[in-house]
Formats: sequence, structure tokens, C-alpha cells
Amino acid sequence: MLIKSDTRHLYLQVVDRLKRDIEKGIYKEKEKFPSEFELAKTLGVSRATLREALRTLEEENVIIRRHGVGTFVNSKPLFNSGIEQLYSVTHMIKQAGMNPGTIFLSSTTQGSTEEDARRFSCPQDEELVVIERVRTANGEPVVYCIDKLPQKIVPDKFSYENDSIFQFLESDAQKNITYAVAQIEPIGYHEKISPILQCEPETALLVLKQMHYDDRDEPILFSVNYFRADKFSFQVLRKRIYS
Repeated sequence: MLIKSDTRHLYLQVVDRLKRDIEKGIYKEKEKFPSEFELAKTLGVSRATLREALRTLEEENVIIRRHGVGTFVNSKPLFNSGIEQLYSVTHMIKQAGMNPGTIFLSSTTQGSTEEDARRFSCPQDEELVVIERVRTANGEPVVYCIDKLPQKIVPDKFSYENDSIFQFLESDAQKNITYAVAQIEPIGYHEKISPILQCEPETALLVLKQMHYDDRDEPILFSVNYFRADKFSFQVLRKRIYS
């Protein structure tokens, strides 16, 4: 069936048609699309229109283009979460019906930098514990985590392999995280982290930086989490404010 004209731009109709075809399984995950010539002919549109539609689908992470190889259907994210909801990585993995795990990489104690001192409202050179771990879902690496927290709140026998930092803070440090200030940004291939997460060269990462506060408004945890963009999807609920 050819694309038919309606009130929207033609490339948007192509976007919707290709999404429907993917949903129906006509084009399967990780499967290569037909050539632009073949696809444009099938849809009854120009190659310029098709390219605009493919660009939109790429921006939405529906497809992935591999230079010199072709265009492929991206895997659907396994984990979907509203970024306005503060969940631990462990919770997100469990909500997807998968088994969370942890690969411990390292832990160090270091003096806070000028930026750390500003974040934690502490004197510069106050000691912070820095923990690097990989979180897994059913054994597959999906998130690279860097967590910083004041050394003074960390018990001597704290297990860095503990799955949930949130749970540790509540049960062992008596610190209840109630909110966080977050910043999220996409990045491309990361020389260190992408191979650890077993990413394809074209797989992007979503970097979520969060400063967590307890019920006394004290900053207690700064985290930088690198999520595989083909596994995680974040949404934001925005409401219109009338003045």
C-alpha cells in the first residue's frame, strides 16, 4: 500500500508507516532495511522524503544507521521510566521483570575537588568514597555507575558489591533519599565505558547525573550513570502553566 496524502507533511506519514511496519514485524529488530531506492519505491515517495523520515526515526532511536553498511531496526528499550520519578537502577530492572546484578569494579577514597565541595556543601579535601560498578539485567551489562558519597556516612564494613546504594543508605547509614536534581544528556561511543557495556559502535549512551538529597535537604549522593540508549528510555511529564 502506497503512502496517501493527508494534512501532514509526507515524511511524517512515512515515519508513521514505518513504525507500524516495525510493530507488525515486517521489519524486525536488528534487521536491515531495504535500500533507499527499494523502500522509496515501495512507499511511493521520493528518496528525499524517505531520507527525511529516516532522519526522524534515527533521532527517535527507532533505527540506527551504520555508515557504509545500511540502516537497521533498533532494539526496543527494555526499561522505560519517567525521569520525574526517582527510582534506583535496581528498581527499574526489577520492574522490567529481570534479575538485577552487580559487577564491582573499584572503590577509592579521595579528597573532594572544588566541584565536589560545591555539590556536597563540604570543605574542600573532605574525603569522599567513589564507587564504580556495572549493573546487569539477567547477566547482561546495561548501566555503568559512578557513585560518590561522603566517607563519614559509610560504615567500615560496607559491601561495595551491594546491589542498591539507595537501600544501603536507608538501612545502614539511616539516610533516606527523598529527591534529586538531575541532568541527562546523550553521548556517542565512549572509549572506556561502551566496550564494558558491550555496545555496538553506533550505540549511544544516556548519561544521567544526579545529586541526591535526604529528608533534611542534605546532599548525600552524587551519581553519574551511563545507560545504554538501546536498553533504556526516559520520558518527562510536562504540564502547561497558565498565567
